[in-house]
Amino acid sequence: MTALQPPPTVVEIANQLEAAGFEAWCVGGAIRDALLGHPDLDWDLATSATPAQVRELFGHRRTIPVGVEFGTVGVLDPFGTMHEVTTFRRDVRTDGRHAEVEFGVSLEDDLARRDFTINAIAYSPRRNELRDPFDGRGDLARKLVRAVGDPDARMREDRLRALRAIRFASRFGFAIDGATRDAIQSSAPFLGRLSPERVKQELDKTLEQVRCPSSAFEIWKATGAFATLVPALANASSEALSVADFAAQPSTLARPARRAIRFAGLLLGLGAERAEEVLGSLRASRHETQTVTTLINRWQSHGGVMTEALVGGQPIGNAHVRGWVAAIGRLQIGSFMRLADAVWHAARVHHSTAPAERAVRALYRRMLAVASRDPIDLGSLVVDGDDLRRAGIPAGPGLGKILQALLAAVLEDPDRNTMDWLLHEAKRLHGQRAS
Repeated sequence: MTALQPPPTVVEIANQLEAAGFEAWCVGGAIRDALLGHPDLDWDLATSATPAQVRELFGHRRTIPVGVEFGTVGVLDPFGTMHEVTTFRRDVRTDGRHAEVEFGVSLEDDLARRDFTINAIAYSPRRNELRDPFDGRGDLARKLVRAVGDPDARMREDRLRALRAIRFASRFGFAIDGATRDAIQSSAPFLGRLSPERVKQELDKTLEQVRCPSSAFEIWKATGAFATLVPALANASSEALSVADFAAQPSTLARPARRAIRFAGLLLGLGAERAEEVLGSLRASRHETQTVTTLINRWQSHGGVMTEALVGGQPIGNAHVRGWVAAIGRLQIGSFMRLADAVWHAARVHHSTAPAERAVRALYRRMLAVASRDPIDLGSLVVDGDDLRRAGIPAGPGLGKILQALLAAVLEDPDRNTMDWLLHEAKRLHGQRAS
């Protein structure tokens, strides 16, 4: 059983529990991922010790009561990493999201309350013993997500399990057991009981952990999960759902910027206004909402024109490229072009009109060069409002319009960005307005 090698700090916590006369087992996703050969840093333990006994054994300085009412105490290892230690428990009653639990049960009872067989495996480091009462290892080998026991009962106990099953299947490339899939579909009308924050968290995890999140979102759509939770996406096309697949590769590390690009890809077909409504309903942060809707807005404004220009095959003038960079913003070119490339990649996969990859790469290189070299915003002009006022142009809305006209002229030809040319042109424009 060489794949199961908990960190020494986790083994030490388990040994300390067992030396005090309690059972201690490593449980949860770490066991599943270790058996699959995937790294997992979150090693948690289940024990026969009560939360009070865990706190007494390790001391209050090393323990955090993260969920005592549910039997969970966080134990800090010598490096300050917290590991959840949870008392064996059994659900007494549940409302579909929150359970009332009973302690003082066996490991087998504890494993029986878990969601899927692949997550209901326990390992004792001290005895090098695996407990797998529901054949989770067999389902790992079969590449199958299957509910523990009665699938309908598991979904009624916690409605979030429907979304977790979909995410696990998509993340690992597994199938969903037929009875479990039926239970997910039956559970879909009741998913509204989940809090918006929980739904958003599940979407985040899917966008962060799943290489091709459209494989999960197609199941959300087919089972009715979108119809209940994000009605705006209930009838999204396969092409629209697949944009997120190409927007950015996920990482085990938190990368909010990459997730935001994927969210923009997922919601792109809705337009910026409806996307903002969806993110608001999911309680997304103001910063994330602004990032996503800004990307969608810029695609709506420029994506169609850029697609036409690239597909048309005619040379794209430098002035056009400078105009796009100016409208998108120097610092947003990377994010925008990742999103644009994803849209075009999805279009090619679904046999829709899209520019060739070589043309896209060439445009991206030109845009980066423009962003680093050319004057593309008011701050890049060698004159400002003070210079124009000293030249006799009065302050007011007219001065601002003249500055914008000067910028447009410089975008057309950067060589015009000189003090003499700009002041001469500014006086000419002012004279035109005055006459």
